[in-house]
Amino acid sequence: MTDDEVEIRRLIGRFANSFDLKAWDTLEACLAESLATDYSDLRGTPPGVVARQRFVEMRRTALDRLQTHHLSGNYEVTLDGDRGRCRTSMMIWRRDDEGRVLNTHCLYDFEVSRSAVGWRISSITQKVLWSDGDWAIHSGIQKA
Repeated sequence: MTDDEVEIRRLIGRFANSFDLKAWDTLEACLAESLATDYSDLRGTPPGVVARQRFVEMRRTALDRLQTHHLSGNYEVTLDGDRGRCRTSMMIWRRDDEGRVLNTHCLYDFEVSRSAVGWRISSITQKVLWSDGDWAIHSGIQKA
C-alpha cells in the first residue's frame, strides 16, 4: 500500500469519525472548498455542488441532536496523480434521545484531490443498500 493510499484511508476515517464526535471543524478540514454531493438515495434530494461550510452546517443541523456511529471498511483506493477515488462500505447507526433508531447500510464513492495541505474530499456519492428504523429522527431526510 502506498503512502497516498494510507493517507486517503485516514482521511475517510477522519471524515466518518468527525460526525460521531460532533467535530465539525475536523469535518470541514476533510473537504475541498466545494464538493459535488449525491445523497439522493437517502435524502431524496438531487445531486449538486455545495461549499464545504454549507455541507458542514447542514450535517451539524441534521445530526447534532442524534448519537451516531459511522463505521467504514472494505476500502478500494485508486490513484491518478493528484486525484483519487475511494469506494468504502459504511454502516451508520443513529439514535435520538427517545431511543428511536435509523440505521443505514451503504456504499460511499469519494473523489479526493491533493492540496497544499494534503488530500481532501472533492465529491461524495452515497448508495444506500438498505435502512432500518424510524426515518423521522433524521431531519435531513425529505422522503419517508
